[in-house]
Amino acid sequence: MSLKILSGLEVSKHLYSQYIQKISKLKTKNIIPGLAVVLVGDNPASKIYVRSKTKKFNDLDLHSTTIKVENSTTEDDLIKIINKLNNDKKYHGILVQLPLPNHIDKNKIINSIDPKKDVDGFHPENVGLLSIGSPRFIPCTPKGIIRLMEFYNISLKNKHVVVVGRSNLVGRPISILASSKGEFLNGTTTICHSGTPDLSIYTKTADVLISAIGKTEFLTSNHIKRDAILIDVGINKISSNNSKGYRIVGDFKWDSISKVASYATPVPGGVGPMTIAMLIENTIIAAELYS
Repeated sequence: MSLKILSGLEVSKHLYSQYIQKISKLKTKNIIPGLAVVLVGDNPASKIYVRSKTKKFNDLDLHSTTIKVENSTTEDDLIKIINKLNNDKKYHGILVQLPLPNHIDKNKIINSIDPKKDVDGFHPENVGLLSIGSPRFIPCTPKGIIRLMEFYNISLKNKHVVVVGRSNLVGRPISILASSKGEFLNGTTTICHSGTPDLSIYTKTADVLISAIGKTEFLTSNHIKRDAILIDVGINKISSNNSKGYRIVGDFKWDSISKVASYATPVPGGVGPMTIAMLIENTIIAAELYS
């Protein structure tokens, strides 16, 4: 059985054609979905990611503003910026790009965002709603993973889903979402992390293996069972002789897993485009619900 590619580029293009209809309907009511992105400092990866988000919002003729502040900004000043955005009706979504400088408490910043504008889905209120099965905004990467699998008609029902990574950004929410009730959900979920002894004991039992650990080509054919479905959230740079001097790879060693897996997301072009698509979808939802 040859490996089938789960292309986030293909799926996101399909979704954008659907979003255009929703955006047009909102515009007839003089509503243009708007996102405010707050970027602290000069983290190169964050700048690239924010630029990608902004470009896609502009392509769809949506309202998007990036507020850049110095790395030295104080926690109180950052919260003041967020409070101002909370009260600005032009913006239906607010996103504070992570990571933040060490002197700023990430949780305080997330908690200061109006939960109804928290299109990243990280506010405790939205995390709680997801946990009880009544989500408002589902975090973009986990939501994108599920939408990707829906497009390719892959249901998690009767499947063992193993998640490697326990971050609040991806690992924990995808483990909750995958085990929730739903047409393409209902998976039986195991979550592994740095404290898990002999990781392969668990990963080899996975029908669907999701990795979000950010370790360059860490998982190989020795970690997976034949015909497993692999979802790679990792984004890692390695040296290359190309013009950039580097190339992007994931957590799975592609040459190794491609001989064993049935489906896999490429890096780049897999989960990344879906994350941006879900950010746009969540912003549209916020505009529909709270304008």
